[in-house]
Amino acid sequence: MAFNKLWTIAYRSLGRNRRRTALTMLVVVIGLALIILINGMIAGVFDSAIASSILLETGHLQIRAESYDARKASLEWQDLLDNSEGLLASVTQLEGIAAVAPELRAHGLLNTVDDSFGVRVIGIDPASTFHDPIRQGVIAGEYLAADDREGILIGRKLASELRLDPGAKVSLLVGTSDGNLDEDIFTVRGIFSTGLVAYDSGTVYMPLSKAQAITNVGDRVSAVIVLTDDTETAAPVAAALAGPGRSVVTWQEMNELVLIAVEQGNAAYTLIYGIVIAIVAVIIVNTLLMGVFERTRELGILAALGMKGRQIMAMILLEAGTLALLGTILGVLLGALGVWYMSFNGITLGDDIAGMAEGFAYPSVIYTKFSPGGVIGLSSAMIGIILLSALYPARLAAKLEPVEALHAL
Repeated sequence: MAFNKLWTIAYRSLGRNRRRTALTMLVVVIGLALIILINGMIAGVFDSAIASSILLETGHLQIRAESYDARKASLEWQDLLDNSEGLLASVTQLEGIAAVAPELRAHGLLNTVDDSFGVRVIGIDPASTFHDPIRQGVIAGEYLAADDREGILIGRKLASELRLDPGAKVSLLVGTSDGNLDEDIFTVRGIFSTGLVAYDSGTVYMPLSKAQAITNVGDRVSAVIVLTDDTETAAPVAAALAGPGRSVVTWQEMNELVLIAVEQGNAAYTLIYGIVIAIVAVIIVNTLLMGVFERTRELGILAALGMKGRQIMAMILLEAGTLALLGTILGVLLGALGVWYMSFNGITLGDDIAGMAEGFAYPSVIYTKFSPGGVIGLSSAMIGIILLSALYPARLAAKLEPVEALHAL
């Protein structure tokens, strides 16, 4: 039998019970749109986490002393880089460099009259373009000046917790290179907001010269951060910067925890996608089985008229394919619309929930990102699993004996 004849019969079968057909297709549409939206949300979260970490903290590369341990933020002279100015000059001469910034990191205790908070103290060159996100994120007060000996920047969340405003005086206690503690009084010059609780709740910025003075490290720095034009440029630049007495750490190494979380998260969400698609497939199979049982007599007549079993199978599969294809097209449109809308409006989590993701640059507002590869993969999986599931009712219909089918009520 010609394909157009099989298609005509399949089309008429779907049109017999339009409500059931429409509801079944709606399940495909909603199921696919849901997993596309979830996929966009996950892509947005992880891409934002990695991009924010690179732009705010790690850069694409960091040049450090070989013995430096970033987790300890050591201030011992042998763990720090000296002659950072000469190193900065050599780095800026390379191609593909977007920004270079020396930093000195230390642990500290920020004290007010009523409360105390443990913070990360970061000495920066305020003029470096690497710190543009902080400069642009100042929401109250003003940004730092390179020669400011008393000013600091604190995050929005930290300022809220300590009830501090620009101009407020605070005490900052930090460790020094000789293992002692030093304390000084600072003025809150400005309050910044990055939208990331990990930074806004526990980071204090001050000019590099002041950080070096209070920690007694001379002109040494913890690292020189290098931001390249893109992630692909990082590898050749890292090779060019390698040298004795120092290590060059790439953004993949510094963000290893985030990348592992991305991999594990994708595996977990693949399971969720599979469950949703399986539910949709079961509903499709149920619809086809009901159609087969309702049309047992009709199928028997078609078999008696000479229609072969494989043609009956093809007809049932055409019905499933039609439901899957139309539902997938509409599901992609609905899911893409949802991803587009949420890419501008976002999903607000709030500081408390975002703050639970310790060790991650987790945003308090999630924005989705459309992933063409993800959409194609999910759509293909939806259609493929529906067609595979439809083999059961199709084989059942093909095995009907004409005589028994003709006597069915």
